[in-house]
Amino acid sequence: MVDALEASGTELVTVSIRRLNLGDREAGSILDYIDRERYDLLPNTSGCYTAKDALLTAELAREALGVDRIKVEVIGEEETLLPDVEELLTACQQLVKLGFQVFPYCNDDLITCMKLQDMGCATVMPLASPIGSGMGLRNPYNFQMIREKIEVPVIIDAGIGTASDAAFAMELGADAVLLNTAISGAHHPVEMARAMRLAVEAGRYARKAGPIPTRLYAKVSSPTEGMIETEKRTTSDSPPAADELRMTN
Repeated sequence: MVDALEASGTELVTVSIRRLNLGDREAGSILDYIDRERYDLLPNTSGCYTAKDALLTAELAREALGVDRIKVEVIGEEETLLPDVEELLTACQQLVKLGFQVFPYCNDDLITCMKLQDMGCATVMPLASPIGSGMGLRNPYNFQMIREKIEVPVIIDAGIGTASDAAFAMELGADAVLLNTAISGAHHPVEMARAMRLAVEAGRYARKAGPIPTRLYAKVSSPTEGMIETEKRTTSDSPPAADELRMTN
């Protein structure tokens, strides 16, 4: 994990509060392996199914880790791990009022993202596809609408499977991607982490560079001046003589 974090170039690491032993600081935890001078922590409320649980988890995280930022996950169903939008909005609204920097994991739904932005969330984090599925960005059209309407940072959260998924998300205008399974589940996690770093950089540069528009038909990429042409003739004509060849310019 330590090597993968370094290879990825990340500056922000998510940690699940439910997986940390907050009662016994001497027992040791995954936090012992994360350099707090190098990486900022983003505790999350994974495993919460109600706004009440998410609020309690966020308060525990702030007290234990000394950070105000919180990634808010309020899950609605165990198999798909899709967000419960009603509970999510309730939790985020209250957390903003309590002074948290709120990073909400949400559906790729423009209206939900607009409501989260309007209530003061620091970012919106729409899923690309279900958590851990590795299916990549399944609905780029929804994401493009979100990108056009949302002014706070937009982070793709969940569903990234490989480097091309990350590059595609960045090309469409994502400000960042947040991922875990694509790296931790790879045969060579450190190599995948490095690939993700390069993909994010490439996608970002491509977005800033301004890609050409897509077209149904070909368009020549070389200038047409100076091309050799022959006089038009019918099929019954004999081949052109040498003096019939001419230069266009």
